[in-house]
Amino acid sequence: MTNTQYMRILKDTDKRYCFIMDMEVRDYELDCEQIVNNANYLHYMEHTRHKFCKDAGMSFNEMHNQGIDAVVRKVEIEYKSSLRGGDSFLSCLRLERRGARFIFHQDIIRSNGELCAEADITIVVLKDGKLSRGDELAKIFRKYIS
Repeated sequence: MTNTQYMRILKDTDKRYCFIMDMEVRDYELDCEQIVNNANYLHYMEHTRHKFCKDAGMSFNEMHNQGIDAVVRKVEIEYKSSLRGGDSFLSCLRLERRGARFIFHQDIIRSNGELCAEADITIVVLKDGKLSRGDELAKIFRKYIS
């Protein structure tokens, strides 16, 4: 998608995303009803978070090698409209910090602007296997946290 297409899709939302990724439905992600199986939305969102982290300055592998493990604590997802085979979509996120938790607010938006799924995914951080405040990640993400 072009930047103009992104802007057209996102202009009607009041959300301020810090990361947007263009994706496409693959045939093997469809269920017997020829719609994207619900679990795949979580895969899309996880892939987006991992790509965001890498682009922000530290991949999940680099985190782990430094003894930092960002783990999902809670997922709240609401499915709005089903993606189908061949659909293109945007996987968008914005990031918030609440104490020791990082909240990824993530949306899946079909290329026509239709909201397909929205989720709040809570991440906690383990440092050397122990729960931490995640200050190392907060430094990396500081310009993205709203």
